[in-house]
Amino acid sequence: MIPMTSSPHPLRRATAAALGAAAAYAGLLAAPAAQAQASYPAKPVRLIVPFAAGGTTDIIARVLGSGMAAALGQPVVVDNKGGAGGALGTQELARQPADGYVLGMATVSTTAAGPAINPKVGYDPATDLTPIINVAATPNVIAVHPGFGVRDYKGFAQALKSQPGKYSYATAGTGSIGHMQMELFKSLSGIFITHIPYRGSGPALNDTVAGQVPIVFDNLPSALPFIQAGRLVPIVVAAPQRLPQLPGVPTFKEVGLEPVNRMAYYGIVGPKGLPKAVVDKVATSVRQAADKPDVKKRIEDTGSQLILNTPDQFAAQLRAELEVYKRVVETQRLTLE
Repeated sequence: MIPMTSSPHPLRRATAAALGAAAAYAGLLAAPAAQAQASYPAKPVRLIVPFAAGGTTDIIARVLGSGMAAALGQPVVVDNKGGAGGALGTQELARQPADGYVLGMATVSTTAAGPAINPKVGYDPATDLTPIINVAATPNVIAVHPGFGVRDYKGFAQALKSQPGKYSYATAGTGSIGHMQMELFKSLSGIFITHIPYRGSGPALNDTVAGQVPIVFDNLPSALPFIQAGRLVPIVVAAPQRLPQLPGVPTFKEVGLEPVNRMAYYGIVGPKGLPKAVVDKVATSVRQAADKPDVKKRIEDTGSQLILNTPDQFAAQLRAELEVYKRVVETQRLTLE
């Protein structure tokens, strides 16, 4: 007997052929993508700083930039895109392709304080950004123009309480960490002063140093040179303990306002969907840059502490900080007006 043989049904043969072709096509698509990630970066990387030049975010970005460029083998171009308390630059970052050629600096203002006070900020920090690494944490400081006439917290508080509404304070913008923390300070201390928002720490500091505004709430790295030059007088700092650079200045905890005693963070993020290979390469370049003695010293000399955590740890930190400031907004009934 001749054995019977059967051939596959025509529909089954067509299906198998189609699946094979699809798999081959997917392989062709995946290969260039994998190769692109492996060769990243093949051109300069743009690093968006969502604030004007001269502020702490700008300082840290520029200190890191050259070291990152050496590690990546391509220039890292710092691009200042200030406005709306950091929201405009962060909106631009969120619209970029997820290829790693446009990254951004992330701060408490752009990922927590701003989105908490403004639900229409234009991006969701939890879903529209890819956390890469938290570079550093920095203290914040209330400082005054020397012409204000006081040099300690007791005299500062007495002056403000004696003339409610007379004084104003400058910050990097509406929804910035300086704005939110000063409003929290006001609610806890019973003091009223008027907010004057700027397009970044640099312009806010310049007007305070010039005497246009008597008070500024800023990050220490950008304010410190003016303090050291005697052009600003530090009153109180947000830090775990007194700072070596300002040993005579108390923390908010010491003056009975511990909830205000929160440090700022400065990290690097990308648009959503950034491939893990790119995330890891950027994070490694930051660690290599921060490992250079001159870079490490320049960052720590500002009063900042290097953090250099993992992407997952930074993501958890971003989520936690957003929840903190959502509660602040709700409790203090803060609005953009």
